[in-house]
Parts: sequence; structure tokens; C-alpha cells
Amino acid sequence: MINKVVNNAEEAIQGIQDGMTLMLGGFGLCGIPENTIAALVKKGVKDLTCISNNAGVDDFGIGLMLQKNQLKKMIASYVGENAEFERQLLSGELDVELVPQGTLATRCMAAGYGMPAIFTPAGVGTEVAEGKEVRVFNGKEYLLEEAFDADFAIVKAWKGDTAGNLIYRLTARNFNPIMAMAGKVTIAEVEELVPAGELDPDHIHTPGIFVHRIYKGEKYEKRIEQRTLRS
Repeated sequence: MINKVVNNAEEAIQGIQDGMTLMLGGFGLCGIPENTIAALVKKGVKDLTCISNNAGVDDFGIGLMLQKNQLKKMIASYVGENAEFERQLLSGELDVELVPQGTLATRCMAAGYGMPAIFTPAGVGTEVAEGKEVRVFNGKEYLLEEAFDADFAIVKAWKGDTAGNLIYRLTARNFNPIMAMAGKVTIAEVEELVPAGELDPDHIHTPGIFVHRIYKGEKYEKRIEQRTLRS
């Protein structure tokens, strides 16, 4: 069996270089690969294209990479909670591609399935459609969107085994499973790492065939982006 286990985040990100395209799982601050992002910040790689649902907040998650000016382009569906992101966008320092959330998810899924592109009604007749092919199916217009092409996919799971099988917990599943399928190399950090064969096959969300490197993370903050309490 191929040894997929690495000791830490620093080992996991070996091979990530300036100018690469990275997918980062998570939704807001839920289910983000905290340890791997911290290692990328420490390594200082730059000119990255980042594909993620959103850009985190100013002092956590992808926001830490923005602070270090490590991103040249951000592909996301929502960017509303990050003042530094806004500053870089308005100043022209950061190239931004806003993608409808369902389209973002499906372009990830298409990459995982080996499909070159999808057709979607989302964005037809808007700025999103400028310069893109539109075709008609059954009398309705659909926009061609290409599958993503990411050098690395970086995800976070609740539990994994040494064969790379992953289980996510509750809403932290979000974008992680479809991104885990889509990278040329997939890095998974997990809260609990167990020997191969210990996970119930019926509970596995991402089969190990998609995962190339796995390690046990530590000191998870698991911040809540917007805490809402019942009055």
C-alpha cells in the first residue's frame, strides 16, 4: 500500500510553488484546513490562484494569506467579510473572479469526474456570461463553464485513515468532498487519524483513492464567523 501519511503540514505542502492554483475547502470558517493554511503562510509562496467558496476573515484562514500578499487571483462565490480582500480588490492588487455558488461547486465536481466543462443556466444574460459560449437546450439558454484545473486541493476532515479515506462532520463537509476529488494532488488534514480498515466503509465520504497526502492536524481554533444567539 502507498504510504500517504506525512508528519505535519510542512511536509504536506512540499511541491507547492509560486504561481500554482490551489483549491481550499471550507465554507466561511467552517471546515477550513487551518494547519495547512498556516504552513503556506509560513512558507511564503506567492502569486497563487486560490479557488475557495470565500476568502475567510482578515485575521484567519485565507485572510492570513491575503495579509501576506500571497494571492494574485481569487476565485470565489462570496467575499463579504474581509476588509483586506476589499482593499486589494478596489486597489487592483488582486484579480477576482466571482462565480455563482452552485457553479463553483459544479466546476469542482466536473474536475473530479474528469469532465472538461459544464452547461449551467446560472449567469446567462449577466456580466458572468461575457466572453463565454451560450448554447440552447430544449429552448433554454445555458452557459458553458470550464472545469477547474487545480495543482493542489487542500481539505480538512474530522477523521481519516492511513489509506486516505475521509469522514467529515456535519456542515464542515461543505466544499471539502468535491474539492478532494478535483486536485492533481490532494492534501487532507484530519483531527483524528486511525489505521486503515478502522473506518466503517458506509460512513466514508471521500474514498482514499482521491487523497495523496494525509496528516493529523493540531490546535484547531474552529472559529465561528458570525455567532448568533437566540434572544
